[in-house]
Amino acid sequence: PNQHNTVKLGAFQAQEKELVFDIDMTDYDDVRRCCSSADICSKCWTLMTMAIHIIDRALKEDFGFKHRLWVYSGRRGVHCWVCDESVRKLSSAVRSGIVEYLSVVKGGQDVKKKVHLSEKIHPFVRKSINIIKKYFEDYALVDQDILENKESWDKILALVPETMHDELQQSFQKHHNSLQRWEHLKKAASRCQNNSKNDKCGPWLEWEIMLQYCFPRLDINVSKGINHLLKSPFSVHPKTGRISVPIDLQKVDQFDPFTVPTISSICHELDVISTKEEEKENGAESDIKHRTRDGAVESNLSQQIFTSNI
Repeated sequence: PNQHNTVKLGAFQAQEKELVFDIDMTDYDDVRRCCSSADICSKCWTLMTMAIHIIDRALKEDFGFKHRLWVYSGRRGVHCWVCDESVRKLSSAVRSGIVEYLSVVKGGQDVKKKVHLSEKIHPFVRKSINIIKKYFEDYALVDQDILENKESWDKILALVPETMHDELQQSFQKHHNSLQRWEHLKKAASRCQNNSKNDKCGPWLEWEIMLQYCFPRLDINVSKGINHLLKSPFSVHPKTGRISVPIDLQKVDQFDPFTVPTISSICHELDVISTKEEEKENGAESDIKHRTRDGAVESNLSQQIFTSNI
């Protein structure tokens, strides 16, 4: 780096790079109620769980990519590295096409309704909805309580046809929780479709809301660029000190970002071990060494499985 001026600008060009995806919790601030900005909790982490399931299924089944590594960012999101040889040589245009295929939620902060489904639903959207349905009630209606009060349900009403607003406002006040209000909204949407033949009602309306509140939000610029940098797996996040550990795809729902080891905890464990080296002479390992060793095996397992087939 200190000799960068000795080489002409543009003399070195990237030949290939993994296809990477960056999903950051801050991009969900308009739909999560528990936290905001860089803060996360167990309630909103379900968004990352759904994102991994949805994107990984598409990468595997829709595109046929084999070598996919999911990694915790160390703070408020997840990264995915697709390392197939053919993928590493993709052009920026093709990468943009892939991330566009995987993008359903579109629009900036000034856009209220960010999901618009056509009359014919793409199979990718249908399969994504099936994944979201497994989590929606517990995540959106219980943990996030998206229809708790008028302030929260007004955001939902902004996503439905104006002809439904008055009826929903009155009915929401009669119900006691988000679960009851959501069930009424689904019935009202169904009636709207049956009465007016409006393709904006019915299952499409329900699905548009579910997608806007739960569908993965990708950083397109990270994925389409060959020169864009992304934190390496097993690196240390400078603000949290947490290690960017791989996420086992067989245990996505059990992953807890708050139990991820930090650089300080690792250094402490190693220091403790070094003070008990005399136990080796007695032919016995200390309990803490067992924990450190087992933890190291656990954190490296996903990487070993991933790299062994490349």
